[in-house]
Amino acid sequence: MYTLEQLRMLVDVADTGSFSACARKLGKAQSAVSQGIANLEVDLDLQLFDRSTRIPTLTPDGHRILDMARAVLVQATQLDIGARSIHKGDEAHIRLVVDDALLLPQLGNTLDRFGKAYPATRLELVTSASPDVAEMIAKGQADLGIFFTPIAFDDSTDVCFIGNLPFVAVCHPSHPLAKRTEIAAHDLFQHRQLLIRGLQGQAVEMLNLVSAQAWWTNSFQGLLHMCQQGLGWTYLPDHMAAPLIAAGQLHQMQVSFDHKPWSPPVELVYRKHKVMGPALSWLKEELKTLL
Repeated sequence: MYTLEQLRMLVDVADTGSFSACARKLGKAQSAVSQGIANLEVDLDLQLFDRSTRIPTLTPDGHRILDMARAVLVQATQLDIGARSIHKGDEAHIRLVVDDALLLPQLGNTLDRFGKAYPATRLELVTSASPDVAEMIAKGQADLGIFFTPIAFDDSTDVCFIGNLPFVAVCHPSHPLAKRTEIAAHDLFQHRQLLIRGLQGQAVEMLNLVSAQAWWTNSFQGLLHMCQQGLGWTYLPDHMAAPLIAAGQLHQMQVSFDHKPWSPPVELVYRKHKVMGPALSWLKEELKTLL
């Protein structure tokens, strides 16, 4: 039966271009490499190299087997990584739930580093409205959450303030409010407001209802879509709104009560007394620096 070492020889001979170069790379005698390839050919009952020339070249069968050999070696490497991960106590699976307003580029960078540090731990990223983030953590349906701070906290969870996210008031460029040079609170009363609330009806407390009319959604992407359709005015994270404002697809409203950018607090949330393994502990600490 062929071995992983023989498959490695096949790949290295193909990559280096000769048996001698492969032998130098593996620290073996050239005869050992030649014998290893010959044994592999016997086990597979296939001729992998054409030896009629001075430099052995892969046969058509050899090319087909080479791709399969690479795949087997990758799987073997993953097996080794998985075994080491189990010995270290790394978690098999982590679920992170995030308010979709917080899907920032720096979150992607953090998750990329996580994948390199803990390649055997599977990560599930879920997006949800902030009230649902808190509930998922409280019920043990996710391991870590990032959300906008509620006024009341669940006794079963702990939170850690990690920063603020700036928001801007926006509407469609054709909306009547876009024609106003300065907007007071009472000017908003007659225009439909677009708001966030969770699937159980809990409102995001930072987005106060100030209009006589309101439509709701459970995601900031939903808010953005409705605002772009001219269905009302809303507050959006600056990182979502700024490119569209610059492109003339959204209008930033000049509200008199926002002297500085409104920046609600963002929290990292997790269950109290939860035992965290190495991977979850690493992710928790890295997410603290997200903002």
